[in-house]
Amino acid sequence: MSNQTAFDEIRKNSFPRLEQYVPVVARVHGGNHPEFHEVRRLFDEIIKKTKKAAPEKPELSEEFAKLREITNNYTVPGDVCESYEAVYNMLAEADKAYQA
Repeated sequence: MSNQTAFDEIRKNSFPRLEQYVPVVARVHGGNHPEFHEVRRLFDEIIKKTKKAAPEKPELSEEFAKLREITNNYTVPGDVCESYEAVYNMLAEADKAYQA
């Protein structure tokens, strides 16, 4: 499977769930994990660029690089819920598919 196809699958399958989860996780955990507000901002930018570029592959290298930096390569904090963990896992999967 090409990286475009893999990223398209992630976009189709994971982005709708991420659009639901990210705002909720930011609201619930943003107080104890202020870095998540930056995760939300970057994810919103990824969505915006992805929609604008469709059906072409968007330029997201900078956004994913920043996400890796602020999340310590998507390391899930020990004091968060399963939704937070799911967001990091889906973002890591999207990053991997994008980079492939």
